Amino acid sequence: MKHIIGGNLPAPVSSANAQVKSVTVDDDSAGQRLDNFLMRELKGVPKTHVYRIIRSGEVRVNKGRASADTRIEAGDIIRLPPVRTSERAEHKTAAMAEQASRFVPAKDFPVLYEDEHFLAVNKPAGVAVHGGSGVSFGVIEQLRMARPQATFLELVHRLDRETSGILLVAKKRSALKNLQDQFRERETGKTYLALVAGAWPTNKKVLDKALQKYLLPDGERRVRVVAKDHPDAMPSLSLVKVHSVTPAACTTQTPQQRAYSLLEVTIKTGRTHQIRVHLASEGMGIVGDDKYGDFELNKALARDDGAVVLKRMFLHAWRFQCTHPATGERVALQADLPAELARFLLQAIPQDPGAVAPVQG
Repeated sequence: MKHIIGGNLPAPVSSANAQVKSVTVDDDSAGQRLDNFLMRELKGVPKTHVYRIIRSGEVRVNKGRASADTRIEAGDIIRLPPVRTSERAEHKTAAMAEQASRFVPAKDFPVLYEDEHFLAVNKPAGVAVHGGSGVSFGVIEQLRMARPQATFLELVHRLDRETSGILLVAKKRSALKNLQDQFRERETGKTYLALVAGAWPTNKKVLDKALQKYLLPDGERRVRVVAKDHPDAMPSLSLVKVHSVTPAACTTQTPQQRAYSLLEVTIKTGRTHQIRVHLASEGMGIVGDDKYGDFELNKALARDDGAVVLKRMFLHAWRFQCTHPATGERVALQADLPAELARFLLQAIPQDPGAVAPVQG
């Protein structure tokens, strides 16, 4: 038997991309590394092969050799050599598509706003924004598969898997950079609705508490409040406004009818788990929060005993404002509460139908 050691055996191939191409870099791709640009341009081509054709000089930028970390500019002409997509990659894509069909279809994400620069969707709870950590398909992967003609779709920011509400996706690189700069410079407005058990103190309007990320023994990520002079402290600021509370006359103590406060929380920083940890640090974790909340209350609310059940965290990205990346006009968005949260809220705070009403105008 003949053995081959150290050779690169050719994989079964499809000739879909087996031709020389010249691609002109557009404004939205300007500033990218060459390798990242090629990963998008040569979909289905193994990453190792992409780096191989760069090193060999088969990829040319303006007729000259370039390295993987070369920053390309608008108007650059990039020569792409004949490449072939392996059947293995095609089979993987098909398998991923089959997996994606088991999740919430992208077409079912309500679109709150869309133009040629960016779109905003109302993300449902239980769906990750991107694949990873045991999740094959998140919102962004599903949107890309649902819109195969889209040349650019990237998350502008993130939401926790169990948080519902407004999520922005850029459709142009220029829009991505502009919107992320607005987030970084705190020029956006982000307000969430959160429900906590108990009467929130009206004098607790500003939560200025530093946070630190850490890992549990099993490797799971957590966040906690630390002193501002802690070496790993991240400054974090949340503004809290009481939207509505359980009527004072309500004295029943069933889990569904105990005292609750619906809070409008505006975050000035975007730290991981910021709202969840800030509220929990005041002894009033978000209802349904399985990391920082009241675990016994959560279990009681999830039991089907004839009352309205709550099986998720009551945290919803409600309102968002930003400056349009192209026109400079102010954009204001609102995502109404999902049905399961609205039903629970109307039971807990029955005099508060306005909490779920859409913005007029």
